[in-house]
Amino acid sequence: MEADERRILASFAQKSGESRGRNFPEAQHAYRTEFQRDRARIIHSRAFRRLEYKTQVFLNGTGDHLRTRLTHSIEVASISRTIARALSLNEDLAEAIALAHDLGHSPFGHSGEEMLAECMREHGGFDHNRQSLRVVELLEAGYPDFPGLNLTFEVREGLQKHEAVFAWPGADGEKYHCASLEAQVANLADEITYYSHDLDDAVDFEILNSAQLEENSVWRSGQESVGARYPDVHEPALHKIIIRDLIDLQVRDVIVTSASAIAGASIRSADEARRQTAPLVSYSDGLAQANRELRRFLYKNVYYHPRVAEVNRRACEMLRSVFEAYVAAPDLLGDAAAKRIESEGLHRTICDYIAGMTDRYLLEEHARLNQAAALPVSSRRY
Repeated sequence: MEADERRILASFAQKSGESRGRNFPEAQHAYRTEFQRDRARIIHSRAFRRLEYKTQVFLNGTGDHLRTRLTHSIEVASISRTIARALSLNEDLAEAIALAHDLGHSPFGHSGEEMLAECMREHGGFDHNRQSLRVVELLEAGYPDFPGLNLTFEVREGLQKHEAVFAWPGADGEKYHCASLEAQVANLADEITYYSHDLDDAVDFEILNSAQLEENSVWRSGQESVGARYPDVHEPALHKIIIRDLIDLQVRDVIVTSASAIAGASIRSADEARRQTAPLVSYSDGLAQANRELRRFLYKNVYYHPRVAEVNRRACEMLRSVFEAYVAAPDLLGDAAAKRIESEGLHRTICDYIAGMTDRYLLEEHARLNQAAALPVSSRRY
């Protein structure tokens, strides 16, 4: 399989046989490449299974067909493989990064992340990307020889989204500005997925109507294209076709734009791609502008919609209350979490514990603590 990669993949793809390895050395697997092995460890982790009960945008459990963090991650992985294949990159690496990218996300979506960051403001902060790295390097248990999942450097590199500077392993590791091309693919696949599918869920949840949608140029363009091809199609099928077209448009744009940028840079290896001053995997200028407009539209009409914001606000107040209850009484933490207080500190341990919770578990924990009178009186009305 490693020989096939060297023969089939582009010179600038990250080959499994050229991985910079793991923090804790392990013998190679007989039947799987290093990145295939990483993908399996991620899929079989408890943190990955918990994503099924974590909010994407709409509170988990409020609709049978709404996305969760798990379905979102699977969709990101699918789009990552498509783009990576078209660019002759390593699909296994791109998929592994995509599957792991939200392992550190807190309950209650981005609202929950903001609340947990507020609780940790004076104690090192909270960011779900850094927390995903923390999950795979420390928190996920299951191997007697090392903490975490002991993933390859290349997958862990890909989880460090939004970092300005990276460094290769070792005390004198060279610093560079871009993650691998496969990591860049997974990053844009994440954007493509949540832009389009948040729209889809918002229509299904009936918080967007036709008049609102037609305010957005991306939607209008898609609607005109679909209407010309399928004049007799109406809702609910119509918007599903528009969403599929939107995804296809974005994927095609990324492939064409990125292929041109890679060719223009004349790179010959994965490390030359890393040494670029800016990512080579990107949208065209026109689509990047359209996506910025779409993002503003989603914030205005979806993420801050009263049916979303009010539910998330109440859920996040529960998160704050549970956090404060643990600070006041650390013995309320589970035994496994409590053991990390000495090495990680009280607030970071509590943050790790709450970030790992599903929406459902946090609601149940809030009710349990409320019943036990461990919460502040002001929070008990929830």
